Formats: sequence, C-alpha cells, structure tokens
Amino acid sequence: MPIPEDVTGEEIDKDVRQELQSLPKTLAEDVAKNLVMVARLIDEDPEGAYGYSRVALRLASRVAAVREAAGFAAYANQKYAEALAEFRAARRMTGTVELWPLMADCERGLGRPEKALDMAGAPEVQKLDKAGQVEMRLVAAGARRDMGQLDAAIVTLQSSELASHSVQPWTARLRYAYADALLAAGRADEAREWFAKAVEADRDGSTDASDRLAELDGVEFMDALDEGEGESAEAGEVAQDGDVDKD
Repeated sequence: MPIPEDVTGEEIDKDVRQELQSLPKTLAEDVAKNLVMVARLIDEDPEGAYGYSRVALRLASRVAAVREAAGFAAYANQKYAEALAEFRAARRMTGTVELWPLMADCERGLGRPEKALDMAGAPEVQKLDKAGQVEMRLVAAGARRDMGQLDAAIVTLQSSELASHSVQPWTARLRYAYADALLAAGRADEAREWFAKAVEADRDGSTDASDRLAELDGVEFMDALDEGEGESAEAGEVAQDGDVDKD
C-alpha cells in the first residue's frame, strides 16, 4: 500500500521505535511507516488502517507493537475474533495486562458476554491502572446489558469514579454510559441529569452526549441545507403572492 511522502516513520512512539530496533534498519523503517498510517487512519478510515496493519504484520509479526496495532485495526473494523487473537499475541509477548479490557470487549463482540464478565472478575483487573479499571467497568456494564440485565448494568457503573467531581480522560464516557443505561431502564429524568454531566466533562467531543441531551429535551436540529431550501420556498411563495396582488 502506498505511503504518503510526508510519513517518515519517525512519528511513532519512542518505545515502539525501540522495539523495532531488533529488525534490520530498512525493514524497521518500512514497518514504522505502516504503523504511522494505522494510527493516522484508524478513526476516520478504519478499513484503510486495517490494510496498513496487515502489511506491518506481514513484515514483522514477532514485534509486539505490530501485533497490538493489528489488533486495534481489526477491532475498529469489528473483526473481533481476529482482534482478540492479536491482542492475546501481544499480551504473551509483553506480559502486560493493558489490553485486558479490550480483550473482554472482543468477547462481547463475539456474542460471549458471560466470558467478558468472567474476565471482569479476574485477578488481572487489579493490575490495571485507574483508566484500565474504568474501561473494564464499562465493558462489564455493557455485558450486563447484552444479557438484558439493565439494573445490574446500572449498579456496575456506580463507583467512586462516577461520583467524583474531578474530570479525568474517562469521565465523559463513564457518565455517558451511566446515562444511557438509566435511559434503557426507563429512568429518563435521571438519564437527562447524567447526560448533562457527561456534556460538562466532554471537552473534546468524544461522545454525542449533547445530542442525546437535546433529544431528551425535545430540541430538533434542522439541517442547514434543508433550512435554506425552506427559506427559498417561502420566498417563492411571497413572490407569487406579490404577483397575484399586482393582477
């Protein structure tokens, strides 16, 4: 796959660059460039990111960072079995537990919420940092909802992190998930309160909490193009009325 001229491979994280030092220099550069493309495209063009991840995987399948990138790209394309296999491979190579919540969410994607819940109660969760533990809580709540256990999902999300007034990188998503679970359980008033709290914490627009809040408040957004067409039509009617008056 073509690599844009502005991609040098130097853009990757220093830890990944260090991993690639085990490869011949030219090969390391090629792998690095493909990893850069995965990171660049994964949000806006996940299919393209997946293509570059497969190239990197073909070139250096024994590098943990490559297996992890391939897992993220597969996950972004809802290829959950493939993503799970890559995350497991990366974990075997590194011995870390950082990917545990994503692995559990892959189990959800494969229709195995019970397995995801088992993972949520595993010893590995205690080794996660705070962000990882919050992510695991989100996955567990999602698994409860998959199983139709709405009240249990709500309880799962109730935590010191949810109650905290400080805003952390995970705060908006946690509040959003709680609001969504409340709404699914028919508790609309409480859901509105928590969607509002999610909006307050969502400084980078990572959720559509503002849209969900507006929807609950009965606010409708008119597309700008439709609005323009409506104004044109109204103007035409006025013009026609004017013609009639002249006659």
